[in-house]
Amino acid sequence: MSKLLVCSEPDLPSVNMREQLLKEGGWEEAGSEEDCNFLTKGDLCMMSTSNLHIRFDSPDKIAEKAGFKVDSVIFMSKHSAASGEPALTVHPIGNYHDNDLGGRAGTLVPPCPPMMTDALRNIARYNDMEEFRVCFEVTHHGPWLDKPTMFIEIGSDERNWGNVHAAEIQAKVIDNLSMNGEEYPTVIGIAGGHYAPRFTELALSYKVNMGHMIPNYQLEGRDDEDILRMVKLATDATGTKMVYMHRNALKKSVQRHVIELIEGAGYEHVRSADLEPLNGN
Repeated sequence: MSKLLVCSEPDLPSVNMREQLLKEGGWEEAGSEEDCNFLTKGDLCMMSTSNLHIRFDSPDKIAEKAGFKVDSVIFMSKHSAASGEPALTVHPIGNYHDNDLGGRAGTLVPPCPPMMTDALRNIARYNDMEEFRVCFEVTHHGPWLDKPTMFIEIGSDERNWGNVHAAEIQAKVIDNLSMNGEEYPTVIGIAGGHYAPRFTELALSYKVNMGHMIPNYQLEGRDDEDILRMVKLATDATGTKMVYMHRNALKKSVQRHVIELIEGAGYEHVRSADLEPLNGN
């Protein structure tokens, strides 16, 4: 599987992850296209660009124009949060509604559930900094692409963005990206907070792959039609009909209503009891 790594030069963690990958050696100069420079190593192609990643649409097309095959795309990035909490994250991209943070309004980018979920497990495996939270983030920003895409990030403010060891960990994860667990069932997630605590716990405990995730703040104030529209966007982009709900994040009456809604529309509601634990659990 040919993977395109995107380094956004205005972004410090992105550059630091690139530098840690380069330290491993084996990279070869591979020319340029539209002000983007390329390096290759095995099935990896690394693009460096002066563009800000969340507004850099279709880098896969630029790479293909330069002659590279692209099966999936990984953006190396910082994560920003007012809390400033140290964090190592991965997430899919797209917009359920507006596109204030790049991409296309009401449009989701295909995720790569096995690779993204395996990346989360490897972050948890490699991370030796207790202060850093390891988690998914829900689907929430651009850019737009039509290839399976994920962001891998270091957060959450300038105190953490320059952390070289965090960049070493994420670079190790990138260097070992795989489709391990490709045979596991794939679900989308509904409900919960932005940092997807239940979906993170699920992925670290069960044989399952996560796709797009719809948090509470996207559900609040939405009518049934809009909720089903978001579920359809998420399942279609992910390539599944299976839905996992963070039930404790919703009032019981809302839980029941949403479950009835999605099951009535032909989606399968999956519970933890339906999944096989990972080895050792």
